[in-house]
Amino acid sequence: MYAVSSAAAAKAFNPLDKRNLGQSVAAALLDQPLDPLPPETSFTGAGIYAIYYAGAFAAYKGLGSERPIYVGKAVPPGARTGRFGLDTDPGTALFGRLSEHARSIDQAENLDLKDFRCRYLLTDDIWIPLGESLLIQMMRPPWNLVVDGFGNHDPGAGRAGQQRSAWDELHPGRSWARLLREGRSAAEVEAAVRDYLAGRPTEVVPLEKAIEES
Repeated sequence: MYAVSSAAAAKAFNPLDKRNLGQSVAAALLDQPLDPLPPETSFTGAGIYAIYYAGAFAAYKGLGSERPIYVGKAVPPGARTGRFGLDTDPGTALFGRLSEHARSIDQAENLDLKDFRCRYLLTDDIWIPLGESLLIQMMRPPWNLVVDGFGNHDPGAGRAGQQRSAWDELHPGRSWARLLREGRSAAEVEAAVRDYLAGRPTEVVPLEKAIEES
């Protein structure tokens, strides 16, 4: 038998390592075809998705065609009540989330829904957080890390005093967001996006928070 050095053993590939599992899920998503946003036909299932932008909004000039503007997940309804990973019926969770995003974009005054496409991957719920977190780390989408708030819901009357998100300042239009107090100016957010996509130093949302909020 050949002896294996401790250094070689430390570098041995483990296909069940969390990062390697996440990479396989992320690669499977990126291999999916680009579809309209939202997809034309409803479907059942949960999973992860990436949204792409190909419009003329000046701040996103440096985005490129291969980099998503946003990455997110859609989990089964029971995921937030402790039943995650236990084969909860997902219903149309993923299609519903993509449709919700399409409505947000359609309400924005300075975006056109026809400029957006998406990739999505249906997967068992236990793999969703791994794939999503790795995709955000790999692709660094601006709507996750700089223009946060795209995935927000109406906070309701009880929290109407909270601050508008960067996304709602840069892309006004959601009726419920108008009721919130003013946040960073649109000019500030746009400058941060330009710096970010140009590789210049700028403040970004901590990765852990971006993953949680998506």
